[in-house]
Amino acid sequence: MAVADGAEADNAKRRILDAAAEAFMEQGFGVAIDDIADSVGATKGLIYYHFRSKFDIFLAAYEHGMRTVREQVEPLARAPRSGRERLIAMSTQHVMNLMTNLTYHHVVHLGVREQSSTALKPRQRKALDELNVLRAEYEDLFLQVVEDGIADGTLRPVRANLAARTLLCSLNAVDMWFRGGGGGRGARGRRPPRAGGGRAARPPGGPPPPVVAQRVALLAPPPPPR
Repeated sequence: MAVADGAEADNAKRRILDAAAEAFMEQGFGVAIDDIADSVGATKGLIYYHFRSKFDIFLAAYEHGMRTVREQVEPLARAPRSGRERLIAMSTQHVMNLMTNLTYHHVVHLGVREQSSTALKPRQRKALDELNVLRAEYEDLFLQVVEDGIADGTLRPVRANLAARTLLCSLNAVDMWFRGGGGGRGARGRRPPRAGGGRAARPPGGPPPPVVAQRVALLAPPPPPR
C-alpha cells in the first residue's frame, strides 16, 4: 500500500509541475497558485501539501527541466565520435527535448532572468543559484565537446567558450517560435502540449534538423583549397 501511495504522490507532484510549468510560461512568475490548482483540478490545499510555496514549485520545475535534458544529452557528449559529430548529436537532442518539454525550458529561462531580481529572499536566491550551477554544468558539456572538435580538427579554431554559448543561445531561440500543434491560448496564440517528459521521436541516425545543421556548419573548418 505504501508503494501505491508513493506512486500516487509522485504522480500528483508531476501533474502539479506540468501545470505549473505551463502557467509560468504563459503568465510569468506572477501566476497565482489558484491558477495552477485549477489547471490540475485540485485545491490549493493539495498544492501546499506537496510544495511549501509557489517558488518551491518553480524550483522543482526548473530542476526537472535541467535534469531531463541533461540525462538525454550527456551520454552523447561521452560517445566515441569526433567533436563535430558529438556536437551535432547533442544539439539535435537539445532541440528535440526543447520541443517535447517546451514549458520546462521556459521555466529555466525564467530562472536565469530572475537570478538578478532584487525581490528574491536570501533563501530563494541561494536555491536558485544552486540550480543555475546545474545549468552551467550543462553548458560545460557543450564547451568541452567544442574544445574536442577544435583539437581533432573537425571544428574551426575559434574561441570555444564563445562558440558554445552562441550555439546554445541560437538553439534555445527555437522556443520563440515553436508551439507544438494544438489550438487554444498561450504565447503566439497557441497552447503547447502538456509536457510529458518523454523523448521526442527522431529516427536513429537520421539527419539533424536544419536549425542544428546550419548552426554547427558555421563552426566547420573551411574545405581544403583545390
